[in-house]
Amino acid sequence: MNKKIKPFLVIPFLLLSSCASKQELVVVKDDLLKLKTDSETIKTQTAVSYSDVQQVRDEVSRLQGSIEEIRHNNHQTFGRLGMEDSLLVHKADDLDSRLQRIERYLGIDKDAVASQSAVIQKSGAVADTTKPAILPEQRLLNEGVEKLAKRSYSAARENFTAIMQTYPKSPLVSDAQFYLAESYFDEKWYEKAILEYQVVIAKYTKSSKRPAALYKQALCFEKIGDPASAKARFSSLVSVYPAAPESKLAKKKLP
Repeated sequence: MNKKIKPFLVIPFLLLSSCASKQELVVVKDDLLKLKTDSETIKTQTAVSYSDVQQVRDEVSRLQGSIEEIRHNNHQTFGRLGMEDSLLVHKADDLDSRLQRIERYLGIDKDAVASQSAVIQKSGAVADTTKPAILPEQRLLNEGVEKLAKRSYSAARENFTAIMQTYPKSPLVSDAQFYLAESYFDEKWYEKAILEYQVVIAKYTKSSKRPAALYKQALCFEKIGDPASAKARFSSLVSVYPAAPESKLAKKKLP
């Protein structure tokens, strides 16, 4: 080929190569711009997500602080309750002991008085050979205990509450209160059970359920992680009711 013609063939090739390089450069620039845009979007989303995560962490920390504060307050309240009521238990039983000494000093014999009263009533009344009907509050109590055994806690509590509201003067009220506390204990709602057992301990000082209430309340304190209050309750039980079956169990809990 003529050497004079060759340069003219090379020039178009160079021009085409130059055009191709410019097009590739434009494509690369577009890709870089897109990458920058995507990067900014990701950064923005990341910042928002981090902010959301931080808000969640702050909320969790706040809730944990509130929970710890509630636990601390409950611990102090139950601890104070245990100390104060231990004193009340001893005071009540001390008063009862003093009253018995006064009655003995005055020569009052409760059993003799009761026996004479029974004789008078029997001699002045016509003998009734019919079997006495079950009292309505006794029926309510029996049904409530049966429901409690079947773990129907809410239904059982309705029976016990009905006894206390409808028959406030009945001797079965203290039993109803005790079984009300039992329903919360069986349901593992120990804080509520502590308060309901406390009613038996403080209000029904002559109740036969009182030793059991002291023992079960001590167990509740153990369950919620308050060994000091539990120990105080076990000690009161052993001191006030040494012959009660619950006292034997309480002694095993004491060092």
